[in-house]
Amino acid sequence: MKVDTLIDDAGIPWQDLGGGIKRKVMAYDDKMMIVKVAFETGGIGALHHHPHTQASYIAKGKFEIEIGEEKKILSEGDVYFVPSDIVHGAVCLEEGILIDVFSPLREDFI
Repeated sequence: MKVDTLIDDAGIPWQDLGGGIKRKVMAYDDKMMIVKVAFETGGIGALHHHPHTQASYIAKGKFEIEIGEEKKILSEGDVYFVPSDIVHGAVCLEEGILIDVFSPLREDFI
């Protein structure tokens, strides 16, 4: 697998997921993936789970994040971590951007 090492954000098109959410798969190899996700206010990342470990950085906005039994409002500069197979989701309270990192890659995104 050829891996891009220097990635130009402007060269990657957004994928519209509906419901005020769009994403860009920025880079990946078989062990890791980084994804940029933009939310309009009110956009909902529905509760779900997957076998991947996930770490997410809030680059912009304000989100109510739910992971397992925990729920907290996080803002720009905050981070959340989702262990494998834990139910989690997000509600965008103020227009925002999440930078998601998955290990291993999310094959369903490519």
